[in-house]
Amino acid sequence: MKTDKKIIKTEFIRRPNRFQAYVYIDGREQMVHVPNTGRCKEILIPGTTVLLREENNPTRKTKYDLIAGYKGNKLINIDSQIPNKVVEEALKEKRIKPLAMYTNVQREKFFQNSRFDFKLTDNNGYEYYLEVKGVTLEDEGTTKFPDAPTERGKKHLLELIEAKKKGYGAGVLFLIQMEDVKRFMPNEEMDRAFSEAVRLAYFNGVDIYAYDCEVGEDFITLRKAIPVELQ
Repeated sequence: MKTDKKIIKTEFIRRPNRFQAYVYIDGREQMVHVPNTGRCKEILIPGTTVLLREENNPTRKTKYDLIAGYKGNKLINIDSQIPNKVVEEALKEKRIKPLAMYTNVQREKFFQNSRFDFKLTDNNGYEYYLEVKGVTLEDEGTTKFPDAPTERGKKHLLELIEAKKKGYGAGVLFLIQMEDVKRFMPNEEMDRAFSEAVRLAYFNGVDIYAYDCEVGEDFITLRKAIPVELQ
């Protein structure tokens, strides 16, 4: 997917809280919105080159969203609204091969009392529930999720297990918001309970996928499957 909004490249200064950061714009320090509640500490380092997307909404307090940062030569997208859009595009274009048989793609649908990112249906009416998690944490080619504790993430996995037990298809797709990585694994050090829930989901038949992305300054698209290691 490609953005038609203005993108500017600038220097990161600091991030006082989850939703705000300060950067240089036209030589002046200005506040921007950070659309990611994760820590992103290995990306948002003072002096790092970051990308801003212009958001001309008169009701906003800030004019720009901080959507990506360079870690060395690697560009990492950190916009938490992007993964579902990228996955939806790939599902509709049949680029996620294990899920290519599903002809109907619906966003944010409920299973009992649980809302999942996608409900997929094939020509025979078989339903598959898919949850998407965006991944921004990387170290020497190894990517991990989460980068901050996530009770909500654990809850989603347990709910996928319930969907699977009731005869529906169920999966979680970790979308790695960068390219050229070696593997994906749950972040045991950050959130043991979530990591155990990933393994429990796998052993109960929930599909565990990881895909990386091709990332440019004004586009991001799903690229290829990445090996998943559950330890």
